[in-house]
Amino acid sequence: MTKTTTTPAAPVEFEAEFVDALKHLFEEKIVFNQVLGLKIASITPDKVIGRIDMKPQLVGHYSHNRIHGGVISACLDAMGGLACMAAIGARHMDEAPLQRLHRFSKLGTIDLRIDYLRPGISEHFELRAEVMRLGSRVASTRMEFLGADGKLLSTGAGAYIVS
Repeated sequence: MTKTTTTPAAPVEFEAEFVDALKHLFEEKIVFNQVLGLKIASITPDKVIGRIDMKPQLVGHYSHNRIHGGVISACLDAMGGLACMAAIGARHMDEAPLQRLHRFSKLGTIDLRIDYLRPGISEHFELRAEVMRLGSRVASTRMEFLGADGKLLSTGAGAYIVS
């Protein structure tokens, strides 16, 4: 009996042109992300990481300086969508970077669930998102909202139309 070995596929890496264009789209073209102060820290095919700084406009409870739950929800939704963009971009690496960006025009949220685990009190927050399944029409995502100390404050799960 002969033993066959397979070499695992090399991990996909995005071109700088794609990453820069996706950051521009996400941070500049989506104006609401500017209002939130949402910035991309990292984009890979299997995970995206973002950050927001706490500012007075995001306070939901004035006496505790706690971030508004709607801000958490909006940020996690945006990051779930960004994770879908990254996964779609990775699926179509045979296309030119700018051509892949046009695939996001039909992306939209179908369903969103947010679980608020702890009060959102921090000087800044980290957001993480990953695609659990990317189908031909629908993608499922999982998201996390963390404080500056790394504590998990909220989680999210989303479904997005991708076609």
